[in-house]
Amino acid sequence: MKKLDDLEEISDPGLESSSMSSMDQSPTVNSTPSGNSFTYCRTNSETSAFSEQLTDDFTSSSSDRNSPVCWPATGRSPYRPTLSRFGGIRHNHKLDQTPTDLELEMMKERFSKLLLGEDMSGSGKGVSTAVTISNAITNLYVSMFGQHQRLEPLYHDKKMMWKREMTCLLSVCDYIMEFVPPMKTLENGASMEKMNIRLRSDIDINLPALIKLDALLLEILESFQETEFWYDEHGSMSGKSLSGSFRKVPQPQRKEEKWWLPVPCVASGGLSETARKHLRQKRDSANQIHKAAMAINSNVLSDMEIPRTYTASLPKSGRASVGDTIYRYMTSTTKFYPNHLLDSLNITSEHEALELADRVEAAMFIWRQKASLNYPKLSWDKIKEHVEGDKNVILAEKASVLLFSLKQRFPELAQTTLDTSKIQYNKDVGQAILESYSRVLEGLAFNIVGWIEDVLFVDKSMRNQEEEC
Repeated sequence: MKKLDDLEEISDPGLESSSMSSMDQSPTVNSTPSGNSFTYCRTNSETSAFSEQLTDDFTSSSSDRNSPVCWPATGRSPYRPTLSRFGGIRHNHKLDQTPTDLELEMMKERFSKLLLGEDMSGSGKGVSTAVTISNAITNLYVSMFGQHQRLEPLYHDKKMMWKREMTCLLSVCDYIMEFVPPMKTLENGASMEKMNIRLRSDIDINLPALIKLDALLLEILESFQETEFWYDEHGSMSGKSLSGSFRKVPQPQRKEEKWWLPVPCVASGGLSETARKHLRQKRDSANQIHKAAMAINSNVLSDMEIPRTYTASLPKSGRASVGDTIYRYMTSTTKFYPNHLLDSLNITSEHEALELADRVEAAMFIWRQKASLNYPKLSWDKIKEHVEGDKNVILAEKASVLLFSLKQRFPELAQTTLDTSKIQYNKDVGQAILESYSRVLEGLAFNIVGWIEDVLFVDKSMRNQEEEC
């Protein structure tokens, strides 16, 4: 898995490798019963909370200093790691105060749900630990941010709950290790292999990056403590206009299913240039964070094992999956233009886009399977080199480009059937944490960009009204 160039690892050189952080209480993992439903569209949640209190290591620096446009090489993370005896990251689990009886009961409840795999009958028919932790992170995100629909700081209690519970959930990664055989040169000049243990490479690369993205998103929300705009729940008139006159609030260009979101309002003269510049800066920062989280999520999903239940449900041919129209276009031209093909399909809703994404992804997998029949143990990149020019390889690559263009055109597209199947049947705890953490951060960053766009749209509309008058 490639490390993102624009993301720098979080380090704390002031800590010694021999230091060990002790815990006053056993870490617990939140999980809420989810039955057999596996909907990963940043929805469905139930309130969850850990009781452990953390130190002030969560104090973050200013948002301007930690802008993703120019991230510092070192800095204090909200979940500042320490070094363990294994050479990996360890999180600070010190408690500010002794937990109360109520908090201890909450910790016991969540730890029990983790061990039971969300199966309260105790019969061992629950989901795997990986799915349980993935559900816990998803539910925690919706509990903390599900009702947060404005450009304003997160409530202090919710922010602290988010930080301490995520610290507990991420602490599982401290013990996911791998063996490496580095070469060691002896005094007599001979070389030998010595097995060392270290944090697994995908976690070591992606987890510090996600933690940094998390801190930056919270800092963006914190930067909107004092604003020149406000929100009207009904959006009918700006009763707080500085001029005192009633005006119809310009409605942002939203889709009909977003009717419940509050409408931003600005004064009759619009925002000041300073406020407008601040909004644009934070929009660009959130947009970069969204792209980074999406890239990590895509990489983690691509590394997950494809479940047999998915392969068993596939049609016999890629043509049957994508349909005759798309298949003829993909085979009739040597130069493939995915955007031209999408324009000709006239997709009118995200439901149609998701259905097309499922069919294209299934066809891509079928063509890859056929191309790799003689090379079952090689990666796809190696297979393309061995059978370059093969019809199945060409069609699979065109399907991959088409799927990428479709997701770019519909950035809010829910996860495909293949992705949800991978998450549902995934057994790797480390991949489950990275996938769910990157997914919720991707959703939060996307929402922040949308909220800022709404304010900028209303500001532009109000200024246009003033010019017309």
